[in-house]
Amino acid sequence: MKQYPKYKDSEIEWLKDIPEHWERYKLKHTVKLNPSKSNSSLNATSTECVVFLPMEKVEANGIFSNDIKKPVQELWNGFTYFEEGDVIFAKITPCFENGKGAILNNLGSAVGFGSTEFHVLRAIPKMSLGNFIYYLTFSHPFRIQGEAFMTGAAGQKRVPSDFAGEFLFGLPSLHEQQAISSFLDQKTSKIDNLVSIKKKQIELLKEERVGIINQAVTKSLNPKAKMKDSGIEWLGEIPEHWNLPRLKWLSKKIGSGVTPRGGSEVYQDNGIPLIRSQNVHFDGLRLDDVAYISEEIYESMIRSAVEAKDVLLNITGASIGRCTIVPDNFGLANVNQHVCIIRPIDKRLKPEFLNIILSSFIGQSQVFNGQNGAAREGLNYDQLGNFIILCQM
Repeated sequence: MKQYPKYKDSEIEWLKDIPEHWERYKLKHTVKLNPSKSNSSLNATSTECVVFLPMEKVEANGIFSNDIKKPVQELWNGFTYFEEGDVIFAKITPCFENGKGAILNNLGSAVGFGSTEFHVLRAIPKMSLGNFIYYLTFSHPFRIQGEAFMTGAAGQKRVPSDFAGEFLFGLPSLHEQQAISSFLDQKTSKIDNLVSIKKKQIELLKEERVGIINQAVTKSLNPKAKMKDSGIEWLGEIPEHWNLPRLKWLSKKIGSGVTPRGGSEVYQDNGIPLIRSQNVHFDGLRLDDVAYISEEIYESMIRSAVEAKDVLLNITGASIGRCTIVPDNFGLANVNQHVCIIRPIDKRLKPEFLNIILSSFIGQSQVFNGQNGAAREGLNYDQLGNFIILCQM
């Protein structure tokens, strides 16, 4: 990216210097902000089917899915109107911060409607190009300042249209806008392709990881080990010297906690962590949104206090089967009723091995219903206690 010969002070705090021939504009002077559908050729009673974009059909990388089409008369009232080539961006948190937005090229119909949580920008032909405006709305300064100007209650904050209209930036000529857009199209496409390749590589590595774990925990590290029939259809053969004890024979504790009396109303900004199912992941505990409880509540729930090396297993809901191990020196913590503590007898079963077993094919097969692959609604302690733990004893 070559430097321009001369620059000037933009008098915009976040922008600093701009090329000398660029002009400073407010966004509302270069686009039509949330243009009215009354200027279109459609009417409220039209039965013509057009594209409908709910928020979930627009991604954070500019990709959108136009597979939903509905009659105009169903969409005329209560939805946001846009046309082919318009730029849209989400105005509600966290979609705005996450970068949800798109330029609606190849929309699939001349006009469309979408979520009321979109702002629409339509380039003024003599002033701006849609592609350039899209990249502007995707830029870091636009997102940071938009977030600062959000209004509304927590969880329902929105970027007001006034912010978009008053946003100051340096505007190049139409020719330069086209050159900049083409450059960004090329570079972002290359980056997206590289990201896609990396994602595929990560998935292949995950598959390899699972395969290695399954091989080690079901067939041992010795490929020449003598095998025997396990007597379990889904497990097949196992090393001759291995056994199939039940988890309850190898554990001194299998149990979960409760939701504190008062529920989320008693959660605090700090204190003793209350580990919930959203905190338990295969790669460890994620504590970004952990709830905290007081020492008094912790003491009242002392029977479900965690210890270092406890194995935690989600036993209900969509995350059923996720498990992890409590690290050393974790400190005081408790669990609610959706997370089960499994405390193995250390001389008989190593916690690290149990965690691997539960996250492997052996453990996950027992979490899920073997007949149709559908997850159970929940696991009880009897079911958990009867889990087969493949090991040498």
